[in-house]
Amino acid sequence: MADGVLRGYHVLVVEDEFMLAEDLSLELADAGAVVIGPAQTLERAVELLARPDALDAAVLDVNLQGKPVYPLADALFERKVPFVFTTGYDASILPARFRSVDCCSKPIDMGRLLAALQTAIVTARAV
Repeated sequence: MADGVLRGYHVLVVEDEFMLAEDLSLELADAGAVVIGPAQTLERAVELLARPDALDAAVLDVNLQGKPVYPLADALFERKVPFVFTTGYDASILPARFRSVDCCSKPIDMGRLLAALQTAIVTARAV
């Protein structure tokens, strides 16, 4: 993935594994994104979502310290903010309402994640 593909986009990172959250943040920043977070809990992610900053997209770990991230995903859907899930589980665990959302398996292929995120943003902006 070329540097700058996410230039200027504000991307929320929600991931409870510290090292993975740091890696995601660095990769997104290298791709030009303005990283919001990372948030390691659902509560912190909701706080960041409430900030007045424009949010263009998000990367959401499905399971945050034993809590599903689905309430945040629902809020993003309502705001028409595109997102990509990450999970160590099979994507079939996603509720039916999220089956159209791209899901990257852990360990994360950063190139695939960046491509999925860029596609989600472009698709959302085309609607």
